[in-house]
This record gives sequence, structure tokens and C-alpha cells, in this order.
Amino acid sequence: MPQLSDYQITQKWPAQHPDRLQLYSLPTPNGIKVSAMLEETGLAYEPHLVSFSTDDQMTPEFLSLNPNNKIPAIIDPNGPDGAPLALWESGAILIYLAEKTGQFLPADPGEKYETIQWLMWQMGGLGPMSGQVGFFHKFAGKDFEDRRPFERYRDEVKRLLGVLDRRLEGREFIMGGDYTIADMASWPWVRTIDGFYEAGEHVGLMDMKNVLRWLETCKSRPASENAVNIPARD
Repeated sequence: MPQLSDYQITQKWPAQHPDRLQLYSLPTPNGIKVSAMLEETGLAYEPHLVSFSTDDQMTPEFLSLNPNNKIPAIIDPNGPDGAPLALWESGAILIYLAEKTGQFLPADPGEKYETIQWLMWQMGGLGPMSGQVGFFHKFAGKDFEDRRPFERYRDEVKRLLGVLDRRLEGREFIMGGDYTIADMASWPWVRTIDGFYEAGEHVGLMDMKNVLRWLETCKSRPASENAVNIPARD
């Protein structure tokens, strides 16, 4: 059976606690999702900062774990059947941790797949489209004379927020009264639209009363407040 030390990534990020789940991440929206889940579940874990400023995600050690060079990624030394499990893609990690702990994913089959449906909605829509809005509004894209790319992504994010706002009508969380991985995947991105990207006004976020109420509830959870700073930046 492989040991944690057999993984090349541990050469760059040595494990001080090899019996704990190892998290390789950065507190971006995708990274916060998994940090929040780990904080919520109470699983013992050891966070390692993957710094984009020094291109850590492009090093051979990180690529040995995630060939897609994106955060977050994990190694669970106590995976299925007691064998270590290396995993990347935030949505896949959320599902794995939910099933491992029996938390934040409904046991009822219908509700379980409905929750995963909303998780996939975030993974395929809200996250990528919000990232494009950030690029075209705050970063290099803002200098493009042609405003059509920004307008395309702005309008799509506004549409997606409208979908979420309607879903939250009469519901505390996406699935109703229970906080799930669907919420955990989505609120870090909505938080970033109005925060780091400074684009809330452009996508009509202030008009989404249900979304604003839900966002405040989600980000005020103690685990969420911790997660936005995990792993701690240098």
C-alpha cells in the first residue's frame, strides 16, 4: 500500500502530520470551497499554500498530483479501504468529503442528486463566467476597446445570479433549510464578484435580495470566516 511520502508533492510541501488529510490550496473562490468544507466537517487536515505569485502550481511536484495545474488538490492518507487517495477538482473533492463524513449532502437519493445538480451548475456556470467577468472588468481585459466580451460575460453572470435568486425565494439555502455542498461551492464566487472583482454593480447583485441574504448567512458561518484565510498567505 502506498504511503504519503511516496507522493512527489510531499518533497516540496513536507507533511508535518502525515496522518492528516493534506490540502494544497490558496484562498481563491475554488480554494475556499474545500477549506470551508474541511472546517465544517471537523476533519483533521494540514494546509499547504500553493502560491501563484511564484508559480507553485506549475512545479513538477504540484503537477505530479494535479496535471491540470489548478488548486485545490488533496491527499487523504485514510482514503477508501484505508489506502491514500489523491484528488483534484473542487467539486469532486466536495462530493468525496461529503460522502466520507456523511455531512452536507442529503442521504435521500433524489435530494442528493438535486444537490449535485446545483454543484454542477456552479462548476460549469457561475464559477467560470464570474472569472471571465473578473478578467474583463478588473484585469487586462478592461483595456480592450471592444466591450462585447465583457458585456457577454456580464450578462451571463447577471442571468446566473437571477437563477440563484429565484431558487432562493422562500428558501434559506439552495436545498431549503439545510446548508449543503451546493451552497459551499457557490457563495465564495458570489462573494468575490462584489469583493475582489468589484463587479457587483455591473451584474445587478444589489437587486438580488435573496442572494444577498443567503450570501450573508453563508459567509457569516464560523467555518466560512476561517476558510477565507486558509491556507494563510505568506
